[in-house]
Amino acid sequence: MDLEIRRAGEGDLQALTDLEAICFKGQDPWSRDAFLNEVVENSDRTLYLVALAGGKVVGYMGVWMVLDEGDITNVAVDPEFRRRHIAESLIEEMVRRTSEEGITCWTLEVRVDNEAAIRLYEKMGFRAEGIRPKYYEYDGTDALIMWKGRE
Repeated sequence: MDLEIRRAGEGDLQALTDLEAICFKGQDPWSRDAFLNEVVENSDRTLYLVALAGGKVVGYMGVWMVLDEGDITNVAVDPEFRRRHIAESLIEEMVRRTSEEGITCWTLEVRVDNEAAIRLYEKMGFRAEGIRPKYYEYDGTDALIMWKGRE
């Protein structure tokens, strides 16, 4: 599978919104306006990447860049395209690009019951360093706080 990864732009907003709704159905998915704010209006502080297969957006991820830290906001891959290393490729590209901007460590929150995502993040060098109780408002699930590059 040929995969293209590029910076997300305003023309990707609908694809991002649609993919968000599929991946986070019933979990308070982000709106188009939320993506507009992240991808376009705050583009000097954020990096959003899209993964395309055959010209179709099949995955995306976003990160806030604050001083030397990258705060990963979301990672999503179309269920039909999972297990093809797309999330891995997105994370690798994000680390490469943000490192060039002076980012030296990255953090994220992940549902404590999302074992597949936790295994992926561990494979990518993230370590569990804490819990945010009842982080997910829609169901009260705790989040695991993970870091990469912070010693």
